Amino acid sequence: MRTTPILLTLLLATTITAALAQTPRSKGVLLENLTWVEAEKILTPDTVVVIPIGAASKEHGPHLKLKNDWILAEYLKNRVLRASNVVIAPTVPYHFYPAFVEYPGSTTLRLETSRDLMVDICKSLARYGPRRFYALNTGVSTLRALKPAAETLAAEGITLHYTDILKITEPVEKAVGKQEGGTHADEIETSMILYMDPASVDMKKAVKDYHPSGKGGLTRDPKGEGTYSATGIWGDPTLATREKGRIVTEALVEGILKEIEALRRMQAQ
Repeated sequence: MRTTPILLTLLLATTITAALAQTPRSKGVLLENLTWVEAEKILTPDTVVVIPIGAASKEHGPHLKLKNDWILAEYLKNRVLRASNVVIAPTVPYHFYPAFVEYPGSTTLRLETSRDLMVDICKSLARYGPRRFYALNTGVSTLRALKPAAETLAAEGITLHYTDILKITEPVEKAVGKQEGGTHADEIETSMILYMDPASVDMKKAVKDYHPSGKGGLTRDPKGEGTYSATGIWGDPTLATREKGRIVTEALVEGILKEIEALRRMQAQ
C-alpha cells in the first residue's frame, strides 16, 4: 500500500499520542519552569517547597566527578518530582563542605553563609504563601548549617526539614556494604552513582583509601591534621556495584518521600 503524506501525519500523531500516554505524569512542579503569574497560583500556604542541595564542585576521588553531589541531587529531585505533589526550587550548587578544601576544584561556603543562604531562600518564597520547606540534602557537613537555619526560620513561623542521608540509608548500608569503613566516594556512594549515572563513574581509577585513625576533614598531607587521604576517597569504592546502588537509592527515595509527606501533614510552626 502506498503511504500518503496525510497517512504519515496520522501515523506520527498516533505514535506520539501513544508515547505520551505511556509516560508517567509528574505530580510535582519545577518552579524554574513557571512564569511569575503561574507561580502565584501554586505558592499557597498548603504548598510544600522542596529545595535540593548538591555540590557542583567538590572532590570525590579520582573515579567520580566534582559534580557528584549535583548528580545525586538532580536524580533524587526528579524522583520526587514524579512522585510527590510539591513545588521544587532550583538546585543549590554551593553549601558548607569544609572537609575537602585541600583538593583542587572543591568549594565551600562559610557555615554562616550556608545557613543564611537557606534562610533567605525560604523567607523569599514564604512571603508568597508557603510555610513548609524540605531541603533535599545530599551532604553530611551541610547538616551543621541546616540545623541553625531551621531554628532561625522556626522563630518566624516557617518550617524547614531536611534530609539526613546517612540516617535514612544506615540500615540498608549495613545490609549490603562490605567495606571496612568510610563515607565519602566509597563503596556506597560509588554504587549509587553506578545506578543513577554510570557514565559518570570510572571504576578503573577507583582505589581503596581508608585511614580510620584520623579526625576532622580529609587531608593530602600524611603528617597533617585531619584524616589522611591521598586520593580524596574515604572508603573502598572498588567494592561498588550497580545492584548495591539500586538497593540503597530506592531506600533513600522511599525515606525522602515519607519525610515530605510527614511535613505536609504538619501544622505550620
